[in-house]
This record gives sequence, C-alpha cells and structure tokens, in this order.
Amino acid sequence: MIAAEFGNKGIRANAILPGGTDTPMGQAVASTPEARAYVQNLHALKRLARPEEIARSVLHLASEASSFMTGTAMLVDGGVSVSRS
Repeated sequence: MIAAEFGNKGIRANAILPGGTDTPMGQAVASTPEARAYVQNLHALKRLARPEEIARSVLHLASEASSFMTGTAMLVDGGVSVSRS
C-alpha cells in the first residue's frame, strides 16, 4: 500500500470516492429527466453533488487540516453508500 510504503517520507496517500456529480459527464449519464431522477434517488440527499462540493474534500486532504490522514478512502457520495432507495 502506498500510504504504508511512503508515509515515512512525508507522503500521504488518500482517495476521494465521489457520488454522482453534476458535470458534463454526469449529465451525459443522466441525459433524460427519468434517468436524472433515478440517479438522484440513489443518493440519500436526493441530488447530485456540485463540483465544488467534491473539490472542497480534495482541498481538505491537500491541507494541513488532514496532516495525520493517510491510507483513507473518503466517501463524498451524498449517501449512496447508505441509501436504501
């Protein structure tokens, strides 16, 4: 694992696991109102993420606020992983 191998060199390795995001690619996947509603319903928050919401998580991992985080997979999925819809 990269985090274990390079941690002693001051290198941190983390991952962002985003849910559906309102980007051109996300809009292509959900190209009809029915498909968009289906994808939104997969999320506990019942909407797609705005790109800046995902970016804030990336900024957090790149900042000193996460200086003791490594080997982490951060879910930023609007609750897809816990939703029962």
